[in-house]
Amino acid sequence: MHVRTACLIIATIAGSTLTLLPSTSLAQPAPQLASKPAQPAPNTETLPIKRITLYRSGVGSFERRGLVDGDATVQLRFGADQINDILKSMIVLDLSGQGRVGGISYASKEPLARRLASFGVNIADEPALGTILGRLRGSKVAIDSDEGAISGTILGGETRPEASGNAHQPISVPYLNILTDTGIRSINLTKARAVRLLDAGLREELDKALTALAEYRQDTTKTVDVSLAGGASREVVIAYVQESPVWKTSYRLVLPDAKPGDTKPNEANKEKPADTFTVQGWAIVENTTDEDWNDVTLSLVAGRPVSFRMDLYEPLYVYRPEIPVPTVPGVMPRAYEGGIADADGNVAELALRSSEREDAWGSSAAKRMQASRPGASGARGTPGSLAAPSHAMDMAPGAPPVTSSNMSDYGAAAQARAVEAGEVFQFELQHPVTVARQRSAMLPILAAPIEGRRVSIFTPSDNNKHPMRGVELTNTTGSQLMPGPISVFDGGAYAGDAQINHVPLADKRLLAYSVDLDVVVTPEQKYEEEVRKVRIVRGLIESTTLRRNSTTYTIENKDQKRTRSVIIEHPRMPGFDLVAPAGGDKAERTDSAHRLEVELDAAKTNKLTTVQERTDASSIALTSMNLNTLMTYVKNGRASDAVLKAFQEASRRQGLIIEATRRIDELEKERRAINDDQTRVRANMGSIDRASDLYANYMKKLTEQETRLDQIVKLIDEGQTSLAQTRNDFENYLSTLNVE
Repeated sequence: MHVRTACLIIATIAGSTLTLLPSTSLAQPAPQLASKPAQPAPNTETLPIKRITLYRSGVGSFERRGLVDGDATVQLRFGADQINDILKSMIVLDLSGQGRVGGISYASKEPLARRLASFGVNIADEPALGTILGRLRGSKVAIDSDEGAISGTILGGETRPEASGNAHQPISVPYLNILTDTGIRSINLTKARAVRLLDAGLREELDKALTALAEYRQDTTKTVDVSLAGGASREVVIAYVQESPVWKTSYRLVLPDAKPGDTKPNEANKEKPADTFTVQGWAIVENTTDEDWNDVTLSLVAGRPVSFRMDLYEPLYVYRPEIPVPTVPGVMPRAYEGGIADADGNVAELALRSSEREDAWGSSAAKRMQASRPGASGARGTPGSLAAPSHAMDMAPGAPPVTSSNMSDYGAAAQARAVEAGEVFQFELQHPVTVARQRSAMLPILAAPIEGRRVSIFTPSDNNKHPMRGVELTNTTGSQLMPGPISVFDGGAYAGDAQINHVPLADKRLLAYSVDLDVVVTPEQKYEEEVRKVRIVRGLIESTTLRRNSTTYTIENKDQKRTRSVIIEHPRMPGFDLVAPAGGDKAERTDSAHRLEVELDAAKTNKLTTVQERTDASSIALTSMNLNTLMTYVKNGRASDAVLKAFQEASRRQGLIIEATRRIDELEKERRAINDDQTRVRANMGSIDRASDLYANYMKKLTEQETRLDQIVKLIDEGQTSLAQTRNDFENYLSTLNVE
């Protein structure tokens, strides 16, 4: 398939971004293309890989460069899973300007489901036996089952519920209904031993479908043909981006022999002098392709460009609605009147003359289109080729690498906005590299001095009494350090392994590579809370509490010869401020720790005390405060006498409310008792003689109780009114009470 359209493609060649834009020469009128079918290339070429750029985002940019002579076809082979990346990113450039790119062709890949659906037996959805046979209605079959051999024409299939071991859960059993000489038979397909299609054509279609399925699974390699047309020998570049393993880094850090007193601070400026270490960096690259990388220029980019996959290889089909064929009713013949003559007696024409129509739609349009193409007179390039500048004709084989600044000279004429890639950091090897296919290689990318100093690092969360022996590095190598492991060699001997993340230039990092058994750190932690002030705000007791977390680190250096610089990663407490040691708040810190440094002389012990403080304020109801506690605060100077007096007044007012409530409760209790007693008396009076003395006593008692009930009701009403007023006075008192 020849490519008739060009799209915006971005790839990386020689560390620069190249853009291939549409060329008018690739968009010829359809009649011209149809009249000039593509001719097969007379010879087949291959271009070697000359440059590879690997990224840490899982892709690699490959540049092939070489000489071709005359008309040629460059054949490239890729895995089927790589074709989408190739179609998304491939560019082809003729650096001489004397040839043209005919196009890129590759074997089409029809979707498997669509291809299988085209056969007489559709197995695209992996159907069950009953489903397949149901699709073959009207076909003749022969079935061998427990009921014997049965042959006939398929009417259709169905499923029937039948009892199973679980009576509450019947199972669906497939049945096939066929028309036989003796009538319609239903056959249980679960009891069928063999089903034969008697139609030879259908058997052949089924065999073709299965063959297509096997071919689709085995088709793992694809060939991409790049057609090039031209005369003399010229240089051609083909570049593309495809999936590649992420390149990795590993380092070696060489420390000089440590001498006694090496890490002792300078007495003049109290700063520890920096040592000079040596760091070696290695890049690990894998050639997972089926082609050797022979003498290629290799670049390793630290950036991670956005990269994604899109299925451009498999043809896509969209749904098209089916609409009825439009019909129009017949029309009656119509007579038209003659035209009206103008002032000169000429009849106006509403259509072009035949000669003018020919010029409008034929030769004139062709001339205009030809003039607009780059190959026309006055434009760059030749008709039907990628536009190239006139000075490019003089470029000889071995032209300089293509860059974003001169790509437009070799590529198609620009018809879209150019895209500029951001700067990225990369390692480019100075000498060509050779890596055989399916092989990996370690390549040296860094060997430089780096500033650092020896330290011991203690992290309390490690639950280890010994700190880690390590170094503090400042990236003075002139290049960024990528994430990777570091093997540390001290005085020529292996000392341990460390791990490093991405380190920009001039940035610092701590590395720990072994346990420092000569140093013992013992932490002692203490937590305190102290009420600093008590006051009354809007009737609430507000207390300010100081929370203090103290940790004392006792650090013992058992090394009899060498001093130590110990960095303690003291945990940061959320919301707490570091108030000790002095100047500790200016020390280096991370999201989770303060890094505090302690100097240790040989065979000496030192201590470091850290204090983190936090002040919190809390409020409680004034009447909820305990008097003894408040008096203690007053005695200790945390609360004033005015606060105590205000508290006592509030307590007095609250006592009035409590007393009024108690009196009302007692009256309510007495009223309930009288009501209960009256109920009892009235019950007794109903069973005795009205003329008896007992009856008269009951009447007298009821009269006295009624009098008391009237008094109680009056007292309760007065008490409720007084209680409401007392509560209102108390609330107003508290709402305006502010005492320091």
